[in-house]
Amino acid sequence: MTFVHLVAASCGGRLFPQSAITALPSLGRWCGIGFGLATHLLFAFTVWHLIWFLAGHAPTEISPEGGIAGVSGSFGKPLLQTLGLDALLAIIFAVPHSLLLLPSVRRWLTGCGIDSAMYGCFYCVVTCIVLLITILCWQPSDLIVWGWPRALRPWITAAFVCSWGLLLSSLHLTGLGYQTGWTPWWRWVRGLPPVRREFTQRGAYRFLRHPVYISFLALVWLTPVVTLDRAVLIVIWTAYIFIGSALKDRRLVLLIGQQYREYQSRVPGYPGMPAGPLARVPLMPHTSR
Repeated sequence: MTFVHLVAASCGGRLFPQSAITALPSLGRWCGIGFGLATHLLFAFTVWHLIWFLAGHAPTEISPEGGIAGVSGSFGKPLLQTLGLDALLAIIFAVPHSLLLLPSVRRWLTGCGIDSAMYGCFYCVVTCIVLLITILCWQPSDLIVWGWPRALRPWITAAFVCSWGLLLSSLHLTGLGYQTGWTPWWRWVRGLPPVRREFTQRGAYRFLRHPVYISFLALVWLTPVVTLDRAVLIVIWTAYIFIGSALKDRRLVLLIGQQYREYQSRVPGYPGMPAGPLARVPLMPHTSR
C-alpha cells in the first residue's frame, strides 16, 4: 500500500474519494507510458542534432586576426578556454554513458526506486540530455589541423553517410529496442514479464565483437576537414570508445559467461588488433573445455 493509500484510509476517505484511490495505479501506468513515449521523442530529437554535429562545420578561410588564426577561440574567447570547455563537454558525455551501464550502478539505482523495466528509458534520457548539452554548448574552432584533398572530400562524406547505415544495422542486430529502452518498456506496457536478452552471433558480429563502436568511431573520424575542436573530440571520444569496448566485454563475460569467453577467443573486437583485450582473447586453461 502506498503512502497516499495509507493517508486516504486513515482519513476515512475524506481526503480522497474511493474512485480516486482506485485510479491511482492507472495514473502511475499512464505516467510510465508517457515517460516511454517522451523518451523516444527525445531520442529522435537528439539523433537529428548528433547527425549535424558529427558532420562538422565548414571553417572559414584562415586570417591573421581573431580566433581563426589560433590566438582566440569562438566568439573571441581565449583558445585554451574554448578547447578546455570542449574537452570537458566531450568527457561529460563519455563518463555517465559508461557508468550507467555498470552492473553495480544499475543495481544501486534500481534499488533506489527506478523500475527495472524503465531503466533502459532512464539510461536513454540521461544519455540524450548530456549529449545535447555537449552539442549545444560546443565551441567550434576555425583553426584547421588537417584537411582531405578536395577531390577526396565527397568520398569522405559518402563514407560518413555509410557509417550511419552500418551503425543502425549493427544496433538492429544487437537489439535497438534494448539500446533505447523501448523493448523492456513495451513489454511493461503490454503487461508482459521481462525476458532475458539473448546473445546471438549474426551479421557483422560473426567477424567483429564491436561493430557498433567501430561504426561510431568512423563517424567521429570521417570529416572532410579536421578543425582544432574536432581534433579534441576525436582524441577524447576515441579513447572513450576503446575503453567502452573493453568494459562491454567485461560486462558480457559476467552476464553470459563461458559462451562469451569462447566467442572472444574466436572473434576479435577490432580488426588488426595483434594483442590486448580488444584482440582475440585466448581461453585460459581452466576455462576451456
